[in-house]
Amino acid sequence: MTPPAGTATHRDGNVLAGLLSEVFDVDLTGALRRCPHCGLLGALAQLHVYGRLPGLVARCPACSAVALRLARHPGALWLEFSGTGAVRIPLDGG
Repeated sequence: MTPPAGTATHRDGNVLAGLLSEVFDVDLTGALRRCPHCGLLGALAQLHVYGRLPGLVARCPACSAVALRLARHPGALWLEFSGTGAVRIPLDGG
């Protein structure tokens, strides 16, 4: 799979930190994910993020499969995690 046409440049998954912190109390960029398509194990911060607000698409850095979609609307944040696979979120002491 290749990134969508016209989005050749990407940012790393750390760009998601501020938006995700509006919803989650922990920093999800350090959470580990396993890609359900290629099996890559890595942090959400390693995802390749394309687009700009109000809509972002994060893709696996190994196979370019869509990992998550995020859209910011007035008063709401839409998250679609269907391509993320399993996520391990570290908690205090873990």
